[in-house]
Amino acid sequence: MQDKLKKDFQKRPFEFSCKWEDAFENEEFLNAFTNEILEQYLPEKRWYSGKSSSLKYIEINACFKMHSENNHYFGILIEVHFKESFFQNFFLPIAFMAGEELDTKTLIAPASFNGLDGFLVDALHIEEYRKLLFENLMEKSSGYADLNFHRSSKISPEPYESSKFLGAEQSNTSIVYNNKYILKIFRRIYISTNPDYEISRFLTEVAEYPNTPKYAGSINLNVGEEDDTITLGLMQDFIVSEGDAWNSFLKEIDGVFSAIHQNKIDFESIEDVVLYKKIKRVNLPDSLLKWTGKDFFSKIERLAQRTAEMHIALGSDTRDTAFVPQNFNGDYEVWLKNRLIYQFQNRLNTIENNLHKLNGESMEMAQVFLSKKKEIRRRFLDFNWTKLKSERIRIHGDFHLGQVLVKEGDFYILDFEGEPESTIRDRKVKQPPIKDVAGILRSFHYAIYSVILNNPQKYQIEKEQAMQFGDKLYKYIVGVFLSDYINFVQKNNLNIGYLKEVEFLLKYTMLEKAVYELGYELNSRPRWALIPLKGILSIISEPQ
Repeated sequence: MQDKLKKDFQKRPFEFSCKWEDAFENEEFLNAFTNEILEQYLPEKRWYSGKSSSLKYIEINACFKMHSENNHYFGILIEVHFKESFFQNFFLPIAFMAGEELDTKTLIAPASFNGLDGFLVDALHIEEYRKLLFENLMEKSSGYADLNFHRSSKISPEPYESSKFLGAEQSNTSIVYNNKYILKIFRRIYISTNPDYEISRFLTEVAEYPNTPKYAGSINLNVGEEDDTITLGLMQDFIVSEGDAWNSFLKEIDGVFSAIHQNKIDFESIEDVVLYKKIKRVNLPDSLLKWTGKDFFSKIERLAQRTAEMHIALGSDTRDTAFVPQNFNGDYEVWLKNRLIYQFQNRLNTIENNLHKLNGESMEMAQVFLSKKKEIRRRFLDFNWTKLKSERIRIHGDFHLGQVLVKEGDFYILDFEGEPESTIRDRKVKQPPIKDVAGILRSFHYAIYSVILNNPQKYQIEKEQAMQFGDKLYKYIVGVFLSDYINFVQKNNLNIGYLKEVEFLLKYTMLEKAVYELGYELNSRPRWALIPLKGILSIISEPQ
């Protein structure tokens, strides 16, 4: 689309009689911008989350101006309304570059202002604008009426040296400054502070939790009559890592399965253990360690400890109501049940509509899932807050191996935005920390099965046998992780409840996570629906 726009410039530029610096006060420009330009541009962007919905109309909710010696830049908040009766908000910084040769990734549309030809562009692709953001962050600028740049007291101001994009653009845009900081610009925005900003700042400035990228600064915008605060950007220390834990453990697990044939592993000699049973690493059988290697479970133990430390930090505050731990109560129970029953019904509809995409074992499991829908619904409704004595805290909310960086044998946890499907209000609800544990354990389940499904011929064993081996390995991963996590949080007085309560919450949140995953797989990768289906059926086969 961008190349086409550039070629069509001479044929069909958008012409406006106003000057660029006055554009967002001009009706002619606003009509063309919202009704033509954005309607063509937005669906092409990877961060636009409305691709599966039918666009109805676009409004501009707010606009702020920043300027340099050479240009005027606008930050706009776009409200996109869909025919399905909902809307989403997005942030787009925009500039007009007159008569220049530009990277086509920057282009929004060719345009002419007051006879001056050029291009409307995404301002983040202009180095001068990136420099302007950084300098304002370092100066803690308050020179803009509703725009607040904040620099953490933990860092000292420094001059701009360089900026570059980190990886391909996804749901947000990440910019690395001076090879030292990373600024995440949120593209999908909410009329509230972003949980990633809130938790990152709390972990750095209040709890001083070391195993997360340290909060360095933020950009927030005040809008509306009630002066709502919207988070536009979050700056943190840039951790130069070896990659994320998902890819790291995929390699580890691939090595484990490759060892089956190489080391002539006798699986009969490896005891099969009960799922969710705590197992100390020092008590693992030698036959298992011969298969996995000794370092494998040391890494599981280290990740469990970092997870426990994160939760201890998040539950440590006694003053800020946004972070002070809370007991379970009736309001939480009603909120939880309504949310999960709605989500479960959505998954039932999705699986019924996508059944034709499944075959073999996936089809069989999907049919079993449908036959067990009353049992699954009953399990979600079997939540009685009066029996729970533990506490709820702010949690990560979308915790999986892809949200963990690996550096020099240690783990660093990032991206605290929460579940993508959840509303911003729901993401800030205090939850049992065990929900994060369920998320990371489900992620290990995914890692094992993705290795098996993606390498059907590699390990010289039948798929069914590989899955049996994978199930056994998974039970040991769960056992070691739970043992270290539970022991660590209890030593540090985080109230997660007694063992029976922990087991109930773990099974409950594991089922919640697996049902959540099922919707994504059915819509995006039907072949992988086998993984959450297997998880769901395994969970409900366990006694409560």
